[in-house]
Amino acid sequence: MNEEYDVIVLGTGLTECILSGIMSVNGKKVLHMDRNSYYGGDSASITPLEDFYKRFNIPGTPPESMGKGRDWNVDLVPKFLMANGQLVKMLLFTEVTRYLDFKVIEGSFVYKAGKIYKVPSTETEALASSLMGLFEKRRFRKFLVYVANFDANDPKTLEGVDPHKSTMRDVYKKFDLGQDVFDFTGHALALYRTDDYLDQPCLESINRIKLYSESLARYGKSPYLYPLYGLGELPQGFARLSAIYGGTYMLNKPIEEIVMENGKVVGVKSEGEVARCKQLICDPSYVSDRVTKAGQVIRVICIMSHPIKNTSDANSCQIIIPQNQVNRKSDIYVCMISYAHNVAPQGKYIAIVSTTVETNDPEKEIKPALDLLEPVEQKFVSISDQFAPTDLGTESQIFISRAYDATTHFETTCDDIKDIYKRMMGTEFDFEEMKRKKSDIFGDTEQ
Repeated sequence: MNEEYDVIVLGTGLTECILSGIMSVNGKKVLHMDRNSYYGGDSASITPLEDFYKRFNIPGTPPESMGKGRDWNVDLVPKFLMANGQLVKMLLFTEVTRYLDFKVIEGSFVYKAGKIYKVPSTETEALASSLMGLFEKRRFRKFLVYVANFDANDPKTLEGVDPHKSTMRDVYKKFDLGQDVFDFTGHALALYRTDDYLDQPCLESINRIKLYSESLARYGKSPYLYPLYGLGELPQGFARLSAIYGGTYMLNKPIEEIVMENGKVVGVKSEGEVARCKQLICDPSYVSDRVTKAGQVIRVICIMSHPIKNTSDANSCQIIIPQNQVNRKSDIYVCMISYAHNVAPQGKYIAIVSTTVETNDPEKEIKPALDLLEPVEQKFVSISDQFAPTDLGTESQIFISRAYDATTHFETTCDDIKDIYKRMMGTEFDFEEMKRKKSDIFGDTEQ
C-alpha cells in the first residue's frame, strides 16, 4: 500500500472501472479501492435477495414465494445498452465482451393517453402502428427515410435544412408532423427527457434518431442489450481488464483522508497508511466538499410474477412515458427484465420505474407508471441525490464522476468518461486507445 501510483481510483462504479481499465491499458500504474465489500458502487447488482431487503430496511426475510435468495441479482440503477452505442464500442475495443453474455431487450413501448404502444422504428412498423393516422404515417415514413440518409457534410441530403441553425421543431414542421409524433420521436427514439431539444439545432437530435435506428438494425427486436446476471457484471468486467494490465484492487478499504499538498492531490490515506498518486478519480461520495447537489432521481424497484400487460408477454421491455402525456417536465421510464436474464428465479419479473424528481411527493409523480405494473409483490423505493463536481480537477488533479442519471441507457455515462479522460490526459478520448496491445495477454490465455 505504501507505494507510488500514477492514478488512484476510489469507488468501483461503472465509470470508475472503465477509466481504471483505460488507464491500465495505457500503461499507468493504478490502485483501485472501494469502501464497500462488493463491486459496482451505485451501479451494482445486489445478491442474495436478503441483502436487498436489508439495504432498503424492509423488516423480516423475503417470503418463500420469492424463491431462492441467491437466484436474484437486482440492479440498483435501471439501464440498458444501446446496441450501437458508445458503451458497446468500449466493450468491443477492450474485449471485455469475452467476460459477458448479452440478450436483446424484447421491445420498446411508448405511453399515450393511458395506454402503451410499441414504438415504431422501421418503415414497416410505422405503417402498421396504431399510434398515428394513415396520412401521418406516410409523413413519418418520409421523415425516417430523410433521417437515415442525412449527412451533415453532403448538402444534397439536407434538403435545405442547416444542421447547425435549423431547430428540430423546424424539421418536424418541414414534414408536417403533429404533436403526438413529436412526443414519441423526441422521447422514444431520440431519447430526450424534456422538450428543450425542440428549439436547439437539429444535428444532435438527428444523430440520436440515427443511433436508435442503427442499434435497432443490429438485432431487430429493440435497440437495447442487457447483460446476463445484471448490470453489476459490467464494472467487474472492466475491473478484470485493469487487473490483467497490472491494476491493484482492494475492496473493504475505509478511506480516511485524501492527502493534499499546495492544493494538489498527492495521496490517499486508508487504515493509517498512505498510498501516493499523481491523479485521483472518484465518485461524488468520496469528496462531498467538491460536489454540488443537482436534483434528485426516484427509482422504484418492483418485483412481480407476471409480464407487463399489453407488451405481448415480453420477458423484457422498456416503456417511456413522455412528459407531455402526464403534465410533467421530464419523462418517466420503466425498464423490465426477468428470469430470462438470470436476475430472478423462474417466473419472476423485475420492473424499475425511474424519473427526475419535480415535486415534494415523488412517489405520486410515478403513479402512472406503477399503475401499468399492477399487481406488484414487493416495492423498493429509493430517492437519490444527483451530484455534479464543482472541482473539474485542473488544479487539484481530482477527477469526480457524475451520479447516474434517470436515462435508461449508458450514453450520458460514456460522455462523462470521455470528458474526464480529456481533463486528465489533455487530449481527446480516442476509442483506439482502449484496444488491447496484441502481445499483451498476461493472465488472459484465451485468445
